Formats: sequence, C-alpha cells, structure tokens
Amino acid sequence: MSKPIEVKICGLAAVRARFRRDASSIRRLYFDYATSRKIGVMCRVLAASKKIYRCIEPAELEKVAGTIHHGGIVAVVAQERPSPVAPGEPAAWAKRREPVLILDRIGNAHNLGAIARTAAFFGVPRMVIADDPAAAQPNDAAFRVAEGGLESVDVRTAHSLPVLLRQLASAGYAVLGASTHGGQAGAHKRPEKSSRALPGPVALVLGNEEYGLSPDVSAACTRIVTIPGSGMVESLNVSAAAAVLIWEFMMP
Repeated sequence: MSKPIEVKICGLAAVRARFRRDASSIRRLYFDYATSRKIGVMCRVLAASKKIYRCIEPAELEKVAGTIHHGGIVAVVAQERPSPVAPGEPAAWAKRREPVLILDRIGNAHNLGAIARTAAFFGVPRMVIADDPAAAQPNDAAFRVAEGGLESVDVRTAHSLPVLLRQLASAGYAVLGASTHGGQAGAHKRPEKSSRALPGPVALVLGNEEYGLSPDVSAACTRIVTIPGSGMVESLNVSAAAAVLIWEFMMP
C-alpha cells in the first residue's frame, strides 16, 4: 500500500465531516478566532492525542490554506490514495444494486469535488476515476469544493475503464455514457422517470470536460444519453450534468 499523502481540508463542514469519519487522520488543525468557538470537542480530541491545533490570524491561515477560500479552518490530514477496483467487486455492487459514477479523465479538481458533493447529496456510494495522469485526484481543491462529500463517497481507480464497464454490464448494470449530442434523452417532459424503465442498477459515465468520452469508453457503454437543452449553449458543466443525470437515472 502506498504511503498516505498530506491534504489540506478547508471549511467547517468539510473538516467536521472528516473529523466524524476519521478523527485520527487529522495531523494538524488551524483556525481563526470566530471558528474556535465552534470546535471545542474537536480541539479536546486533538489535545488528548497530542496533535497540533492552533488559533491563528487570518493572514497566516490564508498562507496555511494556500487560498483565501479557507472558511476559517484548515485541517492537514493524512489521505490514503484511492485504491483500485478489486476483482469481483462489480458483481458485489450489482448484487446490492448500488449505483456507481465513472469519471473518464475528468481533469479539473473543482469539478471532481463538485461531482462528489452531488453524489453524496443523492446518496451515490461510489465513484471510479481513471488511473490516468490526465484525471484529477482528490486533492486540496477537490476536498474544499466537495464540502464534506468526499468523506461519504468511496473513490476508487480503474486501470482500464472499458474493461471495468464491460464487467459492470456483465454483472447486470445499465452502463450509461453521457454525451452532449447523439444520445437518447432522459425523461424530459414525461410522467415516468427513466430510472424505472432500466434493468438493474445504473453506472453513469461522465467524460472529460473538453473531449467528452473517449471512443473506447463510449463503445463499452450499453447506452448513450444526452440532456436535452435549448441549444443556446452547447452543454452544461460536467458537474451540473452529473446532478441532472443522477437525478434522472439513479433516483427512484
């Protein structure tokens, strides 16, 4: 197993979510005076573990965070790298009828964080990201934008997304690839939601912000879907598209 990396988690909601899930992973905690009055329990736990926690001036907090968007608190945490999908897991997920998000080279960490936040909001338990240098990883920016969402979504990697998608399809998943054009529409203006007509659980595949789905990933999907729009702009931001499609195809 690879050595954990250090990640800075900013914002009270995100830090609280990490504290609830894994308080022991917090190595250092910095906060401003206003926030200090809201984290008494957190400080007591860190003190008992002989961890560093400190109230500092806003200018210093900005330097620690590396951004002005720190929300008054920064936790420096030990973060495990996403683990690969293990053999047999797609079948196990299908048996439990768990929806899964697949991200094909999503390159912007802010988009990764926004998608994780949406996934957590709707209760999607898992995201799989491409094991590719072009794919964004759960880093400082992703954790900040996710607002705690990355604490409740299991993030995994796959060396070959086409292979994984075929495994998911064989396990009974409806593997839906999102495209800006050429796909089937969802339940737009229809009384019955599309999710009710799909056999098995849903794997939703979202492509790169600029290039969309790669051809081999698209070919491995069982269906291509498109969000119908006005035509005034070509497409939604990928994180907004994720929210629409999760609601359309993954929610009962």
